[in-house]
Amino acid sequence: MRDRIILACTDCKQRNYTSTKNKNTNPERIELKKYCKFCKTHTVHKETR
Repeated sequence: MRDRIILACTDCKQRNYTSTKNKNTNPERIELKKYCKFCKTHTVHKETR
């Protein structure tokens, strides 16, 4: 079962991306390095609840 998650920038706190993850195999929050159009740079994005 895959659940939808929202990824937020750690610098400006904007919610930029949506994705899916399997909560059975990855129960912890994920972090991905993505491009933030507000910061205009690549930053770490964390999963929000």
